[in-house]
Amino acid sequence: MLAALATLACALAIAPEPGPAVLAVVLCLSFSRSHLDHDLRGRLEAAVALPLVGLVAVGVGSLLHHMPWVGAAVFVAGMFVSIWVRRFGLMARRAGSLIALPFVVILTTPHVPPRHAGHLMAILVPIIVALLALVWVAAFQAAARRLGVLPPVRKAAAPAAVPAPAEGSLHPSASTRMAIQMAVALAASFLVGYFFFSERWAWIVLTAFIVNSGNRGRLDVAYKSVLRVAGAAAGTVAALTLAIHVGSHDVTTAALILAAVFLGLWLRPLNYAWWALFITIALALLQGFSGATPQAILWPRLEEIVIGAVIGVAAAWLVYPVKSTAVLRRRIADALAALSEALDPATEERKPDAFVAALDQVEQVAPAFRASRLLTPWLKTVHPADWIDALFACRDSAMVLVNEGATPGEVRKGVGAARKALREPETLLPALQALRDVMAPRPG
Repeated sequence: MLAALATLACALAIAPEPGPAVLAVVLCLSFSRSHLDHDLRGRLEAAVALPLVGLVAVGVGSLLHHMPWVGAAVFVAGMFVSIWVRRFGLMARRAGSLIALPFVVILTTPHVPPRHAGHLMAILVPIIVALLALVWVAAFQAAARRLGVLPPVRKAAAPAAVPAPAEGSLHPSASTRMAIQMAVALAASFLVGYFFFSERWAWIVLTAFIVNSGNRGRLDVAYKSVLRVAGAAAGTVAALTLAIHVGSHDVTTAALILAAVFLGLWLRPLNYAWWALFITIALALLQGFSGATPQAILWPRLEEIVIGAVIGVAAAWLVYPVKSTAVLRRRIADALAALSEALDPATEERKPDAFVAALDQVEQVAPAFRASRLLTPWLKTVHPADWIDALFACRDSAMVLVNEGATPGEVRKGVGAARKALREPETLLPALQALRDVMAPRPG
């Protein structure tokens, strides 16, 4: 928030218009979550790429405004490429994040024609604002780490190399399938938006993008869709209530907008629905500065969010679907492989970092499975969420063993048995439970 406020002040000093101001806040939020600034190399890459990112955002935004169908085609192609290149490794994933950034900015930043004269300033201002956002985010995060507010940056351990399956026309890789799903969802959203919602297409496209981004399987997409719709619905009711009681007092409204953004950022790690709720309140209050009534904006917006969520879920479930259980089993396999290496006596420097990082990857997919278990208790006696619970029950004991340098043979055998059980899912839960029991501390 401090970085957003500092960049906002600079943007208003350079160009006192709504477009650069909103762009400043959006970019700060994106940079703070994208990890582009967590090392010197990332900052240099971002600083070099940002001018190009700004030009692309200006160009595609202009196309969407003046030549909608051409702009939509460029948008869909750009997002497809940003996801498809991830199959080529870590550097390609970083490049994909930078490629996707201008397209995300276009959806979240409304097109406001600049009032200042000259095409040169129209091109330079977004680039300058983007560089300022990167500088302020890096500065405040570095200061927070020095003061101990944030933990120091730790380089994540490189995941074990896994041979990629041969890609064919009928069985493309996971990144290719996710890229195709995103392209289909965005294309359908543009078609529905352009034909039926005229100027209000952006919320449909944005929702379809959000629910499919970071796709961890079809269950994850459905879960995010429910959270986004529920959060937006609750935010709509809250925003309408606030609008009635607060009125249009500029200072009060501005303070409430900043408070809503802060609470959304703070609570987002707990559940995405909180972010959807508070950002809906912020957007509703923002309409007061443009003269539009929240009632005229929020109910149509909620309708468009529902449509975008339905399109996103349909694309994830019908177009080269990625099975969520397959994603979970792959991440559990990575965690067990990291644990096996950490417990191996032949390992020179034994640290739990790789195991902890792998558990974090499992935790990312856990909420969707736990919600599914609550909603469908009658479908299966053993639910994939039970695998997650059993694996996390081993965490504390595993950390103690690794830190103490202990290598009990029975524990290593338990890890090996659990890794073999991944081939037969019905035996995985008993194997993980046996590993938990054998790792449990004993008296004395």
